[in-house]
Amino acid sequence: MREIIFDTETTGFDPKTGDRLVEIGCIELVDRRETGLTFHAYFNPERDMPAAAEAVHGLSIQFLSDKPLFATRVDELMEFLGDAPLIAHNAAFDFGFVNAELARAGRPALDMTRMCCTVQMARKLHPGAKHSLDALCVRYGIDRSHRVKHGALLDAELLAHLYIEMTGGRQIGLGLASSAAAAEFAAAVATPAAARGAERPFREPRPHMASAAELARHAEFVTGLTQPLWLDTV
Repeated sequence: MREIIFDTETTGFDPKTGDRLVEIGCIELVDRRETGLTFHAYFNPERDMPAAAEAVHGLSIQFLSDKPLFATRVDELMEFLGDAPLIAHNAAFDFGFVNAELARAGRPALDMTRMCCTVQMARKLHPGAKHSLDALCVRYGIDRSHRVKHGALLDAELLAHLYIEMTGGRQIGLGLASSAAAAEFAAAVATPAAARGAERPFREPRPHMASAAELARHAEFVTGLTQPLWLDTV
């Protein structure tokens, strides 16, 4: 099973107001193992870089000014993505920016049914906890000490480790579970609990109270005890 973990960096929060994609990093997984194949690119956004965005990822407009336009490398990106499921943290954000750039390049949008969001997965696995990439790396013991600023490829690498842990851990990569079992587990994680419960057969509750005969035998047993501690012997 081939999957792509990816992350983006942008000039802001909303492509509808003119924000642009400036970096994308993609990592290939096959059967929940990193293959070593990646795709990474910087793009010239054809606009300024807000100071707040630069403070997050450190990409200045001076650095990006000689980088290619998204349309220049779109064929390479689409070839790398193929038809694999696409996993991202807060995936709707990343899909929104990639699809906005695809529209500018005259290409069809990514099918949203390919989207898998690790924030949504984390909310189901750890309700009420923090779900940022940093917080989840701490929870799962993933080293993020080298993450001084956000970077698309670096964050995709961290997310790949996190995704593997959230979908069964390293045992999947070691071959202790089949790829079919791994896929079944991932599908179960992504399925609402109510839907999973609806598939289970109904079982009558088992009785947990003692019967009259059991209570009588217990009373008979207690009468044979010498000064039990729970009775008043004064």
